[in-house]
Amino acid sequence: MAEAETLGFAPFTAAPKDILVLFCEEGLKIGPATRRIMAPAGDLFQRAAAADKFTGKSGTALEVVAPAGLAVSRLVVIGAGKAGKLKAKDFAKLGGIARGKVPSKASAATVVAELASGAMKPEHVAEVALGARLRAYTFDRYKTKRREGEEAPKKLALAIAVGNVASAQKAWVHREAVADGVIMARDLINEPANVLYPEEFAKRASALKKLGVQVEVLDVPAMKKLGMHALLGVGQGSAHDSRVVIMRWNGGKKGAEPVAFIGKGVCFDTGGISIKPAAGMEDMKGDMAGAACVTGLMHALAARKAKVNAIGAIGLVENMPDGKAQRPGDIVKTMNGQTIEIINTDAEGRLVLADVLHYVNDKYKPKFMIDLATLTGAIMVALGQEYAGMFSNDDRLCDRLSKAGEATAERVWRMPLGPEYDKIIDSKFADMKNTGGRWGGSITAAQLLQRFVGKTPWVHLDIAGTALGSPQTDINKSWSAGWGVRLLNQLVEDHYEK
Repeated sequence: MAEAETLGFAPFTAAPKDILVLFCEEGLKIGPATRRIMAPAGDLFQRAAAADKFTGKSGTALEVVAPAGLAVSRLVVIGAGKAGKLKAKDFAKLGGIARGKVPSKASAATVVAELASGAMKPEHVAEVALGARLRAYTFDRYKTKRREGEEAPKKLALAIAVGNVASAQKAWVHREAVADGVIMARDLINEPANVLYPEEFAKRASALKKLGVQVEVLDVPAMKKLGMHALLGVGQGSAHDSRVVIMRWNGGKKGAEPVAFIGKGVCFDTGGISIKPAAGMEDMKGDMAGAACVTGLMHALAARKAKVNAIGAIGLVENMPDGKAQRPGDIVKTMNGQTIEIINTDAEGRLVLADVLHYVNDKYKPKFMIDLATLTGAIMVALGQEYAGMFSNDDRLCDRLSKAGEATAERVWRMPLGPEYDKIIDSKFADMKNTGGRWGGSITAAQLLQRFVGKTPWVHLDIAGTALGSPQTDINKSWSAGWGVRLLNQLVEDHYEK
């Protein structure tokens, strides 16, 4: 949501202001409160729908400027399709469409949260609000001038008219925490690397202390003492020191096993000595999207006081081609004692994750570990940008994540692992090499990570396609969607809170 925008709830009886947004089902079916609001306009809705051949089909919209009889400047009616088929993600989509129909010059808008059967349930109202909040997000803090003739957006007061204000507000407290977590992740990913480098990222993650999250930051001497030489090798060519940040939310039973989330946080990735082509390298400011997701998730869990013990761990580095940078052919020793031959310094994310995965697994003995990383371009070749690649040693965890993905529209698709792929990363000079070549690139990367998780249930999510240059949707118009926060929050909410 734009910083100047406010969102609140009002009763159906409150007078709508400026922009009025309504919902109708297929066949132009509307609810009783909607009919009362529309009564002063007579049969305007029916006549406009007939002229525009609008039937209420899902996702369609009818707009009437200066509607006669209504004290608003614009009427928008959004088709909800068949209400019986609507799921939570569909209500979020409706909220996004509604917010998208409010012009930037508007100062106020009212969205009536009602379908033909009557007022939406509080949890559905919260999803509508979530969709509206995420759709309104912009990242323009570094723009100092507007295009000729472009008006500055006005401060918008968005009111959602509901059947029960108190119930809607209570449901929104939960979803607002999730929205804030997604927005935090988007902000982190969209920041340029000269602003968000490892030390600054660690500082921003430390701000979660205000929500009751315990935060520990490991600096270079601490990591050297622990033996995190794989992670440190990635960052040794940068002027910015590497960091590991451990965030702990203790909302569950004392002593209960925590769930753990680990994020790759390469704040900028040049490829190192194996330097990337110049075209598109600017996008590598977002190579820390996994760490951003974990940080946003920890914000969401703490802000809504989730009844779970959770660990969020992020490895923060910058991969630069300095004279001190690691070289192809170097061999590094990981925290768990295994050695890795560096074949390509641009296969750096797996080195960061290897040490952090082992650290979390060894110290906290988690119930499961899920890591997120913009790890390989190969996953985009396989899956495009609609699904994240999912690799795992645990069928039940995969099944739960898949269902959470369908519920939130942050979808995952399971990819294979196997000893045949494992052989591809065997090294002549070390225990393994950090890349196995062109074929099955996302799989061999996951095979390397698997060597650092032991028998702990584990999922690796390769989010290179979903987190950067994210598909534009009804709830996302940002370069990065903050992908993964809603997915993992749903997983925790459905299965790990008591």
